[in-house]
Amino acid sequence: MKFSTKLIHAGQSSDPSTGAIMTPIYQTSTYKQKSPGDFKGFEYSRTGNPTRQALENNLAALEGGNYGLCFGSGLAAIDAIVKTLSPGDEVISTNDLYGGSYRIFNSIFQKYGIKFHFTRMDCIDSLNNLINEKTRMVWVETPTNPMMNIIDINQLYNLILDKDILLVVDNTFATPYLQKPLEQGADIVMHSLTKYMGGHSDVVMGAVICKDKKLADKLFHIQNSCGAVPGPMDCFLVLRGIKTLHVRMDRHCKNAKSIANFLESHQKIDKVYWPGLVNHKGHEIAKSQMLGFGGMISFTLKGNKLKDAISVVSNMNYFTLAESLGGVESLVGHPASMTHAAIPKEEREKTGVVDSLIRLSVGLEDIEDLQKDLDQALKLI
Repeated sequence: MKFSTKLIHAGQSSDPSTGAIMTPIYQTSTYKQKSPGDFKGFEYSRTGNPTRQALENNLAALEGGNYGLCFGSGLAAIDAIVKTLSPGDEVISTNDLYGGSYRIFNSIFQKYGIKFHFTRMDCIDSLNNLINEKTRMVWVETPTNPMMNIIDINQLYNLILDKDILLVVDNTFATPYLQKPLEQGADIVMHSLTKYMGGHSDVVMGAVICKDKKLADKLFHIQNSCGAVPGPMDCFLVLRGIKTLHVRMDRHCKNAKSIANFLESHQKIDKVYWPGLVNHKGHEIAKSQMLGFGGMISFTLKGNKLKDAISVVSNMNYFTLAESLGGVESLVGHPASMTHAAIPKEEREKTGVVDSLIRLSVGLEDIEDLQKDLDQALKLI
């Protein structure tokens, strides 16, 4: 089954009782049992729900995994993954990552005895210096949020191949349409389904996909025991959104290319970060492990003035100033004061998250309207 067909059909079949083409919303908390322990596959909706199961099976197929698990948010998915570790374990993470990931690592799990190291991952030497007998996980975003750094997944896999270390890839920015980390050596893929997978800014959800049954069983035990599961209506919405993922991502990538080129030629722009640009330091790696370069762009303004960045993001019409990304509508954000505010200023700036950095989630609108919107906002500074 080809990928575009999987998006629409994988994990799903017509409803056996009615013939309904769309997976029904099983809005129920519990299920009738014929006798104690004798039930039709479902006993309680925290443990399993038919709508959620259809989505989980669909996600596993799209990522090339064997097991999919859905959670109430992307952070709930991250929480479950880190809970597979024990006190004393160590995690190596990229130093450029989503602020919420940094926050949960540092402010929640560190106090339970799990140690986190944050480093650049475009340089293998930096990882070699951090890996030790306590290292149990390497956490990767690629492209990273918000600096759009590209990390070579297969190179990391080969580095830790003979070690008892899990390789986890946050695939939120790329989606399985553009990148398949499990095929490149990752043990676990996680998503904020809130973003491109749902695609319509109307649901909050996360997911974890893996191939190994022992690891899946451990994650399912955490999912069921801790209970951070999504409801059936949200699962229905993500299933609906996934059906158009390939069409949407093609347009996101096309529009992003035009916007990146426009920004590169603008006199008020200092630097543009988009892996599709040939001068992007990770361009060649992105070409080798991605089908396309995605719809996320970051850029800085000449002069690096906070007031200029605030002016730009506050004076757009089609780019809406808001948290999140990956919807059909274009969004603009100021990472230093929004998505990455949880990271100390000194640490943010080491990775490039300076005061004038602006992040765009390029949507599906007409490209001329988007370019004109950016241009008029930039002319105000």
